[in-house]
This record gives sequence, C-alpha cells and structure tokens, in this order.
Amino acid sequence: MIRRLWRAYRGLRLGTRLALGLGALSLVVFAVVGTVLTAYMRDYLERQLADQMKLVQVVQSKDAAEHGTVRRKPYYGWYTAVYDVSAGSADLRTPAEVPADNRALTALARTMARSDEDLTRTVRIGGHGPYLLRACEVEPGVVLVSAAPLGDVEDTVEQLVMVQVVAFGLALLALVVFGRRMLRRGLKPLSDMAGTAHGIASHDLSESAARLPLRVDGRDGGREVAELRTAFNTMLEHIDDSLAVRAEAERRLRRFVADASHELRTPLMSVRGYADLFQYAAADEPGERERHLARLRAEAARMGVLLDDLLLLARLDADEVEAPLRWEEADLTELVRQAADAFRAGHPEHPLTVATGPAGVTLRLDPQRMRQVLDNLLTNAAVHTPPGTEVSVTLSVAPGAARVAVADRGPGVPAADRERIFDRFYRVDKARSRDRGGSGLGLAVAGSLVRAHGGTIELGGGPGVTVFTVTLPAAAR
Repeated sequence: MIRRLWRAYRGLRLGTRLALGLGALSLVVFAVVGTVLTAYMRDYLERQLADQMKLVQVVQSKDAAEHGTVRRKPYYGWYTAVYDVSAGSADLRTPAEVPADNRALTALARTMARSDEDLTRTVRIGGHGPYLLRACEVEPGVVLVSAAPLGDVEDTVEQLVMVQVVAFGLALLALVVFGRRMLRRGLKPLSDMAGTAHGIASHDLSESAARLPLRVDGRDGGREVAELRTAFNTMLEHIDDSLAVRAEAERRLRRFVADASHELRTPLMSVRGYADLFQYAAADEPGERERHLARLRAEAARMGVLLDDLLLLARLDADEVEAPLRWEEADLTELVRQAADAFRAGHPEHPLTVATGPAGVTLRLDPQRMRQVLDNLLTNAAVHTPPGTEVSVTLSVAPGAARVAVADRGPGVPAADRERIFDRFYRVDKARSRDRGGSGLGLAVAGSLVRAHGGTIELGGGPGVTVFTVTLPAAAR
C-alpha cells in the first residue's frame, strides 16, 4: 500500500508534489503549535483554578479551626474534607462534603501529613470525572482537602482544540490551494522550457539546413529560473552552431565525393579508351602502340598524383600519431631558390623575381613538404595567368616568424571565390581544362601542409594582383 502511494506520489507533477509537501510541512507545524498552545492553555487554567482554591481554603481553614469541620457550603460541585492525620493514617471528620469514592482525597491527606508544603493533584473520581485536589494544613495533625471539578477546564480546552482544528484546516486548505496556484505560476517558465524541448524533439534535425527557431522567453521565475533559461538558450545556440557545422561538413563532403569521383572518372575513361584501341589493327603498329602506352602511363601517373594528394589530405585531417612530416633543420632560403629554379625551367614563359634577403633562414620543418607548398603556389600562379605574367617570390623575417609571399599580376581572384579558394577540387575558372587547370587540390594541399607546420596561409591582393602569404613560426633560426 505504502509503495503504491509512493509510486503515485512520484508520478505527480512537480507543482503538485511541492504543494503537497508544503501542506504536509504546514500540517506538522500546525500540530506542534496546536499541541503547545493547548498544553499551555490547560496549564494556565489549572493554575488559575489552583489559585482560586488557595484563596477559598484560607477561609475554609479558619472555619475548620473554629468549628472542627467546614460548615460553609463550598461552590457547586466542589468537595471539602477535614482529616485527622497521625501515625500514617487519615480519619475523616464528619459532617463533610465528599463524594462516595473519597479514596483520592484520603490518600492526598496522608501524603500531606509527611509534607511541609501544600499539595496539588489532578485525579479522576469515579462517576464524577476529573478533579483538581488541593491539600493544606489547618493545624498540626489536621489537614484540609478541597476538590474542584475540571469539567469547565476540559470544556474550554476541547473548544480550543475544535477552534484550532477548524482554523488550521481552513489555513491548510487555503495554503495548498493558493500555494499550488503560486507554484504553478512560478513553475510556468519550466513548463515553457519543457514545451520548447518537446518542440525541439519534433523538429527534423536531419535537414541539411536544420535550425532551431524555438527559444525560451520571459522574465518570471526569479534568478534561478533566469539562469536556467539562459543556460537553456545557450545550449540551443550551441546546438544550432553544431547543426550548422554538421550541415556544412555534409555539404562539403558531398561536394568532395562528387568532385573526386568526377576527377577520377576522367583518367579512368581515358585508360579504358586507350585499352580498347588495342583491339583494333591500328593499335598493333609499334609506333601507335607506344603512343597509346605513353598516354596510359600518363593517365595512370595523373591518377597516382591525385590519389597521393587525397591520401595526404586525409592523413593531415586525421591528425595521425605518425604525422606525414619529417622534421629537420632546413634553410627556407635554399628551398625558395630551388623552387624558383624549377619554376623557371618548367614555365619559361613567366618571368620570375625572387627576393630572399642576404642571410639564410633556418627553421624546423619538413623540407620536402615545404618544397611541395612552394611548388603548388608557383604552379598555381603559372596556370591561372596568361603567358608573360610576372610572378614574384619574397622571403622576409618578422619577430618570431618567417614569411614567404608568392605574387602574380594576373587577373586576380574574384571576391566571391576568396572564401572557397582553399577548398578541395575548387576552381576559380570552371571552364579551364584539367590538363591545364589541375585537379583543384594544389591550394588545399598547400593550406593543409602549412597548418601542419603550425603556420598560416592567407590570400591577399586585389583586382590585377594575387598574393599568397605563408607564415611559419621561427622555432629555430
């Protein structure tokens, strides 16, 4: 039974549980207050009655000392008895106003014989109800015992208890009703948050542009609820940002897969086409066969370079324990000169200017990968500018860093393409052929390698000028 009630209680709403808990606590407080008040009132009334009996016994003692017994009639319902006490016995003097069962009065008289102070007792006399007994000494060996009924005191206490029960019951009912209403109003912000949470649960988070338009508003509930509301809205903002990042990552992944498939399909189709040529007689001629084999090797080499770049990017993104970098002390000036010599040999139609400064710049880096970064930037300048365009490489040293700037005076990069210039498979000129324009991985590989070295790569310049600036930390000089 208790377990069933407990389960039912735990199934109630928080406001109802708080209201019931407040009611239970109030009931305990009311019970304690009522008990203390009732006990105090009973004690007060009994002390008042005892004081009244003391005054009456002053007169009765004089009457008993003069006449041997109390001749004056006591109050209605009161009893008065005079006892001779000696040798532990108590003999009632007659006539006396005593109940039929006067054992309590006699026992108090015997006790009074051994006491130096007046005695007061509360007893229940058979057939008459509760009485307050008071004994005092009239003269040596003579004791006066008076008994006053406590019926009026009991009635007063019962009325007080009844008033308390009614008053406390009404107060408890009002407390539960109005407390429940106030709690419901105070907990309304929490209900709003719950409604917002349900709205979020019904929101389709699988959409590529998923956004949570729901927010918790309002100013009610106090500081604690305001802090919870702020934390809740902050969490929603964080979820929104995470969803936006996930949507962007999914969009880039889909674009990456599509571009990679497209880039790989072209050389594969070429390989398949040249392989089919070997089925014809013309392909059996030695010269024709060698030309087709050369094209096959070229397409296979192109696929190999593409796959190597993709593998390098994947390893850099995964941040593997064994990073694809071989660190050593290298002269960045020498790497720039080697890249410039290779560019002049491969692209004689583009005049190249190199400014490296008088002294060498020694850094801790991977020479092969840094040379790949320089080659990609220079090749990008040659591929995307017409013949005769000037290209320059500038090496400079700043406090704590070394900078390499590769600039050209070609058409420049449009503002709409600047944010995506380092994306994989992204080309500014969509109409450029892959034989001339590359796969669109050069700048992506360069950016990833620079970041793996702890540096940054930035695109600068404007219309008619394109500048790629690579900044590397000067950990060693």
